[in-house]
Amino acid sequence: MTPNDVLRSLRYSLNVHDYGMIDIFALGGATVTKEQVVSWLKKDEDEGFSAINDELMARFLNGLIIQRRGARDGEIPVPESRLNHNIMLRKLKIAFDLKDDDIISLLSTADFRLGKSELSAFFRRPDHRHYRECQDQVLRYFLRGIQLKFRPVAS
Repeated sequence: MTPNDVLRSLRYSLNVHDYGMIDIFALGGATVTKEQVVSWLKKDEDEGFSAINDELMARFLNGLIIQRRGARDGEIPVPESRLNHNIMLRKLKIAFDLKDDDIISLLSTADFRLGKSELSAFFRRPDHRHYRECQDQVLRYFLRGIQLKFRPVAS
């Protein structure tokens, strides 16, 4: 999954319009235009698509944390220059105020089973012997679980 995939999924799940996306970026300390947001949200094969860089995606996730939970001591966190799935998962966990059981529940809602010890391995330091890289599949099912929670399918 690319950062653009995560951005598209979050926008859909939270039902945020273009200007709402701009506001979230601003909370994270980034000034972006509507044209930039639109180009990041296009599908990879569409004309006018552009890839969002890791720093801007980190600023978006930081802005999402601030929007949903408030700023910590009024400061904007320093964005990471390199993102991976583990960092994105951690930031989303913070933004949605999720505990391990909540994440496991979201994953099971999306028909994916993961144990508590497997999950905790994603949040360890990379130099820890039990650290594990978060794979595309886990992040995809986690985002699907968020979508099912915040934008359920109408029956």
